[in-house]
Amino acid sequence: MAKKNAKKVNTVKTPAKINLPAPLQFVNLRKAYGEALVEAGKINKDVVVLEADLGKSTMSYMFKEVFPDRFFEMGIAEQNMTSTAAGFALAGKIPFTGTFAVFAAGRAYDQIRCSVAIPKANVKIIGSSCGLSDFGDGKTHQSVEDANIIRTIPNMVVLNPVDAEEVKKMIPAIIKYKGPVYLRINRNDLPVFTSPRGEYKIGKMYPVTEDASTGKASIDAVIFATGVMVSKSVEAAAKLKKQGISVQVVNVSTLKPLYKKEVLKYAAGKKAIITAEEAVNTGGLGQAIASLIIGEVKAKFEMVAIADKFGTSAKNYEELLAAYGLSSNHVYKAVIKALKGK
Repeated sequence: MAKKNAKKVNTVKTPAKINLPAPLQFVNLRKAYGEALVEAGKINKDVVVLEADLGKSTMSYMFKEVFPDRFFEMGIAEQNMTSTAAGFALAGKIPFTGTFAVFAAGRAYDQIRCSVAIPKANVKIIGSSCGLSDFGDGKTHQSVEDANIIRTIPNMVVLNPVDAEEVKKMIPAIIKYKGPVYLRINRNDLPVFTSPRGEYKIGKMYPVTEDASTGKASIDAVIFATGVMVSKSVEAAAKLKKQGISVQVVNVSTLKPLYKKEVLKYAAGKKAIITAEEAVNTGGLGQAIASLIIGEVKAKFEMVAIADKFGTSAKNYEELLAAYGLSSNHVYKAVIKALKGK
């Protein structure tokens, strides 16, 4: 079955380019994280970094080069790393733990729950190479369920940045926040939508597009997108605009907490509401948004997410996203379906 799936993925036609409506800069999120971590270390001497043998991939090695006395290599032992981080938090430090998202959420679940979440320890857990972004290493290294798992744990904040600029703005915000945070980092270069101006606020949603150019008094649909799906949604919105359909794309970079007031601010008055996420469709953004708008908004609802399946290997990231129903065309079709009420 795995070989069959892999063959199917490799036959998917890869788009020549991402047809975003305006020229955008593509920047690597992991590099942005490493740079932001170094800047945070310069400002706050209590910041310490723990790594599970993946520092050159997560880019935490940048911190090690500047602050070797505050960097702790824990080896391939995510459970021990998480427990040690909880100890650092008890001592008044601000520990950042680094590993792949699939290991951060999976291997260390019990330690996150008991040593971090229950006592509300001030630990910052970084899940790198999240979603399908580690396209070449297959289902064992692709975390299609990590954020969904962590969202269910009480006291946890879960963040999923759209781009490198938002990563840089998130680091000071999560240091300022007193309590446990889980931050997902995409492996690849993604287009930058976030303005460098202003501070990032946990729980706030950020509109990326608001198409009023059609001359309509209201917007037809809203897409609540997170992570890489923001760019896919922007591309879909541009295509819909040519057909006279007005769509607002909202960047949901805080997966938890999700505030009802914030959701309804963008959902109110829309004919269609769509969610787009690079995660399995169980327990993720789509179901969370649906639970907040039910009985509040009269609009058709559609989810763009991964079906109940694990990932697989592919030649590149775009190919894998398309194979798993996460292309801009899938978002486009979801909007059309919702507006037609079918």
